[in-house]
Amino acid sequence: MDDALLAAYRASAYRVRLTGGGWATIRIDEALPDALAPHVGRHHWAFITAWNPCSQPVARSINRRSQRSLLEALHALAATVVVRPGCGVGTDGWHEPSFFVIGPGLGDMDILAHRYEQNAYVHGEGAQPARLRQLR
Repeated sequence: MDDALLAAYRASAYRVRLTGGGWATIRIDEALPDALAPHVGRHHWAFITAWNPCSQPVARSINRRSQRSLLEALHALAATVVVRPGCGVGTDGWHEPSFFVIGPGLGDMDILAHRYEQNAYVHGEGAQPARLRQLR
């Protein structure tokens, strides 16, 4: 990833749809929002998408198909406790449907991120600060 793309990841808001309505926003290097912390407990969590492999725009139909496949893969992981819809939102108007997943560790998430050709994803453990995991 070049510096501009890395800066875009770091400046983005990673929004998680809450069960009762509304959104909680995760930001890199900040603690997990209070609205999410009780659900996460001490589990690992991640914010991941299958949209736009290698950060290159592709057709919406391809993105949707990939996203459905990712959702199935997340549910198939034995460690998955919860999957919530989310949306990554950039400062330049970029946005991508995503998932907030509780349970799977870095190994499982790395495999999925590689499978769907993602440059990076956001992750954490418990209420600790969110981190960017770079893969490319």
